[in-house]
Amino acid sequence: MDSFHKNLNRMAIFTAFILCLGIIFYRLFFTIAIANIYLNGIIIGTTLFGIIVCFIKIFALLPEYRWLNAYTSGVKRLKVPPRLLHSVALMLQFRRNKMTANGLRGVMDIAMIRMEDDRESIRYTVNTLVFLGLLGTFWGLILTIGGFAELIGNLNFNDETVLETMQAGLSRPLGGMATAFTSSLLGLGGSLIVGFLGLQLQLAQNAMFHKLEEFLSARTNVFNTNALESALPQIESALDRICNAVTSGKTEPTKK
Repeated sequence: MDSFHKNLNRMAIFTAFILCLGIIFYRLFFTIAIANIYLNGIIIGTTLFGIIVCFIKIFALLPEYRWLNAYTSGVKRLKVPPRLLHSVALMLQFRRNKMTANGLRGVMDIAMIRMEDDRESIRYTVNTLVFLGLLGTFWGLILTIGGFAELIGNLNFNDETVLETMQAGLSRPLGGMATAFTSSLLGLGGSLIVGFLGLQLQLAQNAMFHKLEEFLSARTNVFNTNALESALPQIESALDRICNAVTSGKTEPTKK
């Protein structure tokens, strides 16, 4: 549980730090957000969704840690954990003898696959934030290039008010640049936040995985002695038959 609390505290402190930065620089954050309220709103909403999912998943590890602590402490009657270690618990709850190395490898592979599958939603959220940032970048560049092309095409350099017309027409290209830079900033920042929280979740799962691996490794037979013990009677009987055949082969010529 020490590793769980350590990673949870890191997540809480990091999230509180980001929240404090948002409160202190709320005017700058509001200016960045309204540059393209639709796309930036989607990016901010996706970031909040990723943060919530990370906290839900790390709190969902509490039953897994409790079951693992009880199992490693030697408690006989255990409740099966609900999610990640469910299959592993079903395999281990009735086992009393030592397992083989192949059995240990199979159990740990199942646990690792379940943990990796559990983090897929967070990994997809991080990739989505990066994609939305890149999408905003290209969208803003398209608006900027289109705005400059339209501005230059509509300019009449023989007109005395050409500078005023140019100044008024720069709003669209500058708006496209604002979309490009703000969406990139929010997308990369959101992916950094969700990625850090996902890393803490992975560290908490790895600590649980390593504890289970160390406990089961201490109770694993490197060599399959059960198969050797079961084959010993057959080996002894075969040796007796060979000895009898050799003995009978030596005694038959003396009788003649």
